[in-house]
Amino acid sequence: MTVDKASARDHAIAGLLAHSTERYADKAALSVKRDGRWIDLSYGALAGIVGEFGLGLVDLGLGRGDHVAILGDTRPEWTYAQMAVTTAGAVIVPIYPSSSPDECRWILENSEAKMLICENAAQVEKIEPFRRDLPLLERVITIEPVDHHSDTLAWEAIRRSDDATQLWSSTASVRPEDTFAIVYTSGTTGAPKGCVLSHRNIRATLDALEDHEPIRPGESTYLFLPLAHVFSLILQLLCLDVGGRLGYWSGDPTRIIEEIQEVRPAYFPAVPRIFEKIYGMFVPQLRADLGDARFDDMVSVGCEVRAAQYAGRNVADEIRKKWEDFDAQVFARARKVFGGEIREAATGAAPIDREILEFFYAAGVPVLEGYGMTETATAITLSTPSHCKFGTVGRPLPHLQVRLADDNEILVKGPNVFEGYYKDDEATAAAIVGGWLHTGDLGAFDDEGYLTITGRKKDLIITATGKNIAPTKLEDDVKRCPYISQAVMHGDRCPFPVMLVALDAAEIQTWAREHDKTADLAALSADPDVIALVEQAIDEANAKYARATQVRKFFILDRELTQEKGELTPTMKVKRHVINERFAPQFEQLYR
Repeated sequence: MTVDKASARDHAIAGLLAHSTERYADKAALSVKRDGRWIDLSYGALAGIVGEFGLGLVDLGLGRGDHVAILGDTRPEWTYAQMAVTTAGAVIVPIYPSSSPDECRWILENSEAKMLICENAAQVEKIEPFRRDLPLLERVITIEPVDHHSDTLAWEAIRRSDDATQLWSSTASVRPEDTFAIVYTSGTTGAPKGCVLSHRNIRATLDALEDHEPIRPGESTYLFLPLAHVFSLILQLLCLDVGGRLGYWSGDPTRIIEEIQEVRPAYFPAVPRIFEKIYGMFVPQLRADLGDARFDDMVSVGCEVRAAQYAGRNVADEIRKKWEDFDAQVFARARKVFGGEIREAATGAAPIDREILEFFYAAGVPVLEGYGMTETATAITLSTPSHCKFGTVGRPLPHLQVRLADDNEILVKGPNVFEGYYKDDEATAAAIVGGWLHTGDLGAFDDEGYLTITGRKKDLIITATGKNIAPTKLEDDVKRCPYISQAVMHGDRCPFPVMLVALDAAEIQTWAREHDKTADLAALSADPDVIALVEQAIDEANAKYARATQVRKFFILDRELTQEKGELTPTMKVKRHVINERFAPQFEQLYR
C-alpha cells in the first residue's frame, strides 16, 4: 500500500486502515465467535479482505464520491464493507437493520445510493417491492448467499485479488473535506434527514476521544450496538485507529453477558438496559444480605477510594482497609461479570439510575455518560473516570465551543459539526445559524462546567394556562419503574399534563406469574393491581416537580410501543407527534 500514512492519520479516514496495518500488521484487529470458538483476524488479514472487496466494488463501477448503503446488523462483514467503500473514496450510507421497508426506501431514494450491501435475504426482501422504482440503485450485494434473487451478487463472489494500485490511488486522493458518510437521523419529528459527515468531522472526533484514551492499543472492545448508529461506527474506527481488538457479538441478545465474559473487554459501550440487567443479577440479593446501612457504606467507601485512585490521591489506611475487604467480597464479583479486565464502560441514549452508576463506579467499572448527536459525529461532552459527576453528561470536549442560548438551548461550534443535511438547504440553514449548531436540546451547566440535559426544545408542552413544561425528565423518572417501558406526556394547550404508559412486557409478565395473574398484556393493562403499580410510579415521579408540571391522569396501553407501527425510531426514541395523533381519543377521554 503506497499511502501517505501521516497524511491519512491526520486527515482522511480513507487511509486509516492502511496506517493501522503498517503499525499493527500481526496484531488482532477483529474477533468473532464461530462454532463455539473465538477466532481472531489480524490487521494484515483485515486489510487483505478489505482490499479484495474494494477492488470488487470498483470493478462493478464504484467510483470516488459514489454512495453505497449498508443494511445489516453488527458483524465483521459490516466493517469489511464500510472499510472497502471508504478506502475506494466512496461514501457510506448506513441503514438500521430494524428499519421498515418504507424507511429503507426513503433513505435509498433520498441518498441517491448507487449500490446497496445487504446482510441477508430478510433485508433483501424489504427492498424488493420498490427495487424497480430506484433507477439510481445499480447493484445489490449480499453478505450471506441469497439464491432466489438472481439480480443480487454475493460479496464473496465479487472479491478480487488483483493489483490494488487503482484502489490505493483512490484512497490517496481523498481529501479531509470530502464526504465520509451520510447518516440519517432517527426521524422523531418527520422524515429522517441525511447528516453529511466529512472525513475531517470524523477525524476531529477520533482525535478528541484518543486524548482521553477510552480504548488503548491491544485492548478489547465488545461491540453489539448497531454499526448504523454513528456512536458505534465511531467506536469501531477508534478501536482500529489505535490498534485495539474488536469483539463482535454473535447476534443473539440473550448471550451478550456470556460473550462479554469471554471477550474480556477493557472498554464496553452499551445502553442502560444492559447495566440495569447486570445490576439486577445480584445487587438486590446482596443488599438484602448486607442490610441497607452496610450496603450503602460499602458503595460510599468504594466511590471514595475509586475517586482518589483515578485522581492520583491517597486515602486513609482505615478507609483503604475497609475498601479492600469490600473489594474482595463484592466488587471483584462485579468486575468478573464484565470479564475481569474492564477499565471503562459507556452509556447513553436513555437515563440510568444514579444508584446503578454509583455501585459500578465503586466496583471499578465506571459507567460513563456523555452527550452527542449525529450532527456532531457523536461527541459534544464526555465523562472520564477522574472527571465525572453522576446525573450529568460530563463536560464539553476541549476542541468544541458549547454555550446555552437565552432559552437554554445547547449551541455547539467546532470541527466535528456536520456539513449540513443532504439535499435540504432549508433544514441546514435552520440548524446552523451564525456558525453555531442549534442542537434542539435544552441544558444547564453547573459551576464546574458539567452539563445536564433538561429536555428537548421541540418536546416543550405549553399548557392552556401558559406553563412551559419540558416533559423528558418526568417521563424518564416514571420509566425508572421496571414495569414501564415507555411514558409519554401529553398536554399541549390543555388544562394539565396527562400521560400514556406502556408496560414492559417481560417485566410485567414475570410479576404476573409471581402474583398468579394472567400473562396477557391487554388484561394486565386493566388489572387494578397493575394500575396501582403505575400510579405509584407516577406519584413518586410527580413528587419531584412543581404542581403545575405534574401528571394528573394517565392511561395504560394494552401493548408495547413498536418501531413496526411507526411509534418508535430505530434507536427506540418515541415519535411524539405519532403518539399524540394516534392516541388522541384516549388523551381526550382523560380530560372529560
